[in-house]
Amino acid sequence: MNEQVKGSVPEVSVVVPVFNEEHNIPLMLERLRKVFAQMQLSYEVVMVDDGSRDGSLALLRKLVKEDGALRYRSFSRNFGHQIATSAGLDAARGKVVVVIDGDLQDPPELIPELYRAYDAGAKVVVARRRRRKGESWAKRLTAALFYRLMRRITHIDIPLDTGDFRLMDAQVVQALKAMPEHHKFLRGQIAWLGFPTAEVTYDRDARHAGRTGYTYRKMLRFAFDGITAFSNTPLKLASVLGFFFSMVAFIIILYALYSRFFLNQTITGWTSLIISSMFMGGVQLFTLGIMGEYLSRINSDVRGRPLYVVAEEGGKD
Repeated sequence: MNEQVKGSVPEVSVVVPVFNEEHNIPLMLERLRKVFAQMQLSYEVVMVDDGSRDGSLALLRKLVKEDGALRYRSFSRNFGHQIATSAGLDAARGKVVVVIDGDLQDPPELIPELYRAYDAGAKVVVARRRRRKGESWAKRLTAALFYRLMRRITHIDIPLDTGDFRLMDAQVVQALKAMPEHHKFLRGQIAWLGFPTAEVTYDRDARHAGRTGYTYRKMLRFAFDGITAFSNTPLKLASVLGFFFSMVAFIIILYALYSRFFLNQTITGWTSLIISSMFMGGVQLFTLGIMGEYLSRINSDVRGRPLYVVAEEGGKD
């Protein structure tokens, strides 16, 4: 058991977002204890319960009495994975911070290797996946395509095939806290900061227990957050489409006038007219939707609401 001295600063803070991880939390803590016993470093574990519907919160209340290294924060409702991670970073006190998911797909035993890369001079050390066990080909393919697309349409260099599993210096965490946007895309924000970064490769395990809460719908929303946070390409695409179809419509108008007044012909073809009108209407709605996504994010940021609401906290200060 790791007992922190009150008011002391741990060498490492481990931030673990939790959503319905009742069956994974005890093993996560056990593996972390073994890792830091091997490393001989003081540490704390900050678990953030993101509105779990199982017994995760009750278990955290129990475990925090038994483990002096454990602290937890519990949200008033589900705010999302990236917000839960942000809440953990806000609470972290360590000289370095490790972010790792609570489903044990990312092995805590990789932390010593991340720390060695940090000791060698990197401010950020990301864990890059060689293989991803227990995930469908569709999920692997869409993830690979998304990060390669992000590299093409943004000005930031996001490491490929990585998630949120990484180690960061406290200086990086402080800079990250100063970025106030509500639609978080942390791996993009960290890359944008530009601190020296190293990579450690590993094989990602299958989920230890339970079912993932990261549905395709949430993945799509996450992708939109990443693209709109760091790229104006969708807006440029909307402008290009608008200009192109305006030119097409102008040419059709000129042809219709020419046929009517110079060829004495009336253009027929209601079917083609309806199809073209529906198509152009769809393009207009598509471009309006893109602009709506950007406006929605601006609206969220200017409201001034808190990023999250903590209903309960536990652990030693």
